[in-house]
Amino acid sequence: MTVNNKNYSKIKSLLTNYKDTKLLIVSKNRSVTDIESLMKDGANLFGENRVQEAKSKFTNDLLKYNFKLHLIGPLQSNKAEDALAIFDTIQTIDRYKLIDTISKLKEKKKSKTKSFYIQINIGEEKQKSGVLLNELENLYNYSLEKNLNIVGLMCIPPINSDAKFYFNKMREIKSKLNDKLLLSMGMSNDYLAALECGSNLIRVGSKIFI
Repeated sequence: MTVNNKNYSKIKSLLTNYKDTKLLIVSKNRSVTDIESLMKDGANLFGENRVQEAKSKFTNDLLKYNFKLHLIGPLQSNKAEDALAIFDTIQTIDRYKLIDTISKLKEKKKSKTKSFYIQINIGEEKQKSGVLLNELENLYNYSLEKNLNIVGLMCIPPINSDAKFYFNKMREIKSKLNDKLLLSMGMSNDYLAALECGSNLIRVGSKIFI
């Protein structure tokens, strides 16, 4: 597997028309060689789904580059300490127990993680992570009480759905909760729709690798 330079360049060029949107490259299951190739080309924002995989890859030679790393996969409470030491941002805050764990860990020692997103189960799917809409406001307020720096909201729409419907719904939710929050939405198969709906961060992986 290697980098699809044509698609990568195409997405970067497209984003010049969206000044408030950044590209997060999903690097799960990708080699250090491929990641470094993108870093040499100026890429500086990456997302990993698993704590241990990120811990094993983003070390040694990659540390000489200026990059930010986001956790975009579910976080188990027993992995929170490692996550806080590895990631600049955690996008998958979705339950009170996790907030409590992170808050206690941050009180004990300095953490690399400075910002958080709340993941919303926008399609209310049983098999997916994320807070349900009827609990979002309470979870958001609780996060603030526990001194988590919540900077945005994240979602993954149901597969084979009208992604734009859910992205517009996310925009409405944000405007009611806190209009200053960022929106992390849109992946390889629906990032164009996300851009139209005001996404601030698109998470693209398979379109960039072949």
